[in-house]
Parts: sequence; structure tokens; C-alpha cells
Amino acid sequence: MKILIVDEMHPSLFPMLDRAGLEYRYEPAFKRSHILSHIGDYEGLIIRSKTAVDEEMLQLAPRLRFVARAGAGLDLIDLEAVHQQNIQVFAANEGNRDAVAEHVVGMLLGLFANIIKADREVRQGIWNREGNRGIELMGKTVGLVGYGFNGSATARRLSGFGCRVLAYDKYLINYGDEYAQESSMEEIMAEADVISLHVPLTPETKLMVNDDFIANVARPFFLLNIARGEIVQLEAVVKGLESGKLRGACLDVLENEKLATLTPEQQKSFDYLRTSPRVILTPHVAGWTQESYAKINEALVKQIIASLKADKIER
Repeated sequence: MKILIVDEMHPSLFPMLDRAGLEYRYEPAFKRSHILSHIGDYEGLIIRSKTAVDEEMLQLAPRLRFVARAGAGLDLIDLEAVHQQNIQVFAANEGNRDAVAEHVVGMLLGLFANIIKADREVRQGIWNREGNRGIELMGKTVGLVGYGFNGSATARRLSGFGCRVLAYDKYLINYGDEYAQESSMEEIMAEADVISLHVPLTPETKLMVNDDFIANVARPFFLLNIARGEIVQLEAVVKGLESGKLRGACLDVLENEKLATLTPEQQKSFDYLRTSPRVILTPHVAGWTQESYAKINEALVKQIIASLKADKIER
């Protein structure tokens, strides 16, 4: 088993691979052209955020047996193409679930308690207590769209704040538990004070949160997106904030995260969001902690080893 690693990885990965007896080549500086010229020699490919695995690449990789993504989202991988070639796909969704869940709670508390706004004002010599009177998370109804590793970890944290948690997941059945009530999307939109997104980017979820989505939520609500930026249309968020239908937004991801390449329309929306006291923005770091970096590697190596063992048993 020879593995090509083409993205920057936490150093904890390499002793794990060594202990498993796996041969690897670490080339984080490889450009796409380099990957295409070398991929044919490898059975495994480990990527993170920069490398797209598409049909062009797969045609040059006849020996490839798995693609491992050091993270949760698989939108960089042409899943249909890899499945057609019987290539396994591994993701490390469980590796950053605790980091994501804590980030969600942190953003919510920061928004509800006006922490960022108040901090900025005090630093400017403004002591405005009434203008920073917050609201409590206790007793709020939170709708989680997606109840996988990240959604369920978030529900556990929110239960400690006395929240009523509704969870919707299209791909699960009988997933309600002590932390969240299994619900329909219609129930979430009818009852939630807060809607938090925990779904992958797919053709179905792309720009899912748009003008119609916001209009169909029964009451003014808070929106959180720590999933993928393209799930939420930023222009719709701006309109929702202006109309009052959105009481606030916490966005760890943006529709276009390359801020130097924003279109004029995207720039207009971004300028509104970055100056709004009802919005908290972070740079796609919800799952990005010191601990999660190592946990992601542990999750990937565990899956690789399990796959190899299963393959030996079959043979």
C-alpha cells in the first residue's frame, strides 16, 4: 500500500501511518499537474482542502483503492466517479465534531449576549449597558438540519443549556435521542427560534437557504451556518436581516470565501454583514482546533486500517 499525501497535514499523521506499516509520500506543495503525473503509482490518496478529485484524475489512477479526506465535507470529490471505479472514500466527520459543537455554542452565546459588540464599544470608551442587554439561550427551540456527527454533538451541548432541540436528517431513521427530537423540516420551520445547518454541500443543498426558505420560517429566527458557504445565499441573509425576519446570523462559512474575488453583488452583501452588530463571522474555523487536527488523523487512519483488514479477510 503506497499512499500519496498532497495537502498540509498535522504531524501526528505520520507516526500513525508508520505504526500501521503503510508507505507514504508527503508532498503538500504538489500542484495539480504534479498530482496528475504521479497519482498512477499509488493505491491511496490523502487530501484536505485544496485538491479536487475528479474524473480526469481518476483516469490516471488505475491502482487507486481509496481517497481519504482530512475533514468532513466531500464536495471536492466526484463521488459518482469514485464509486464507479470501486474506490473507497473516507472522511473524518467524527474528528472535528466536538470542535464544531463548541464553536456553534460559542457563536450563539456571543451573539445573544452581544459580546463582540460590547467589547468593541468598551474599547472605544463607550459604556452602554442597556444597548447591550442580551437574551438567554435557555428555553429556546433550536432546529438542527442534519444530525450526523456534528449535529448530534451540537445537540448534546445545547441540551445542557435547557434548549428544546429539533433535528431533521433526510438520510436517517429513528435517530431521535435524549438530546434531540426527531422532526420534519416543516416542524423546524414552524417552531424554531434558531436554525443551525449541519449538512454537506450537494446539488440539493446548494443555496438551500434563500429568500423562499427564510420567508417560510414561521417566526423571526437566528441562522447558523458552520457547514458549507454555498448552502446559504448571502443576499438572502442580508434581506432577512433588513426585514427583521432574521434576528441575527452566525456564519463560519461564506458563499465565496476568496474575499479578493467577490463579485460586486457579493461584495455588497459582505460589506453589510461585516458591519452588522447582529452578525458574527469566523473564517471557516468551526472544526479547526489543536485537538481536532489530531483527531481527524486518528479517524482517517482507523478507517484505512479497517479497510485493509477487511480486504485481507475477503481474499
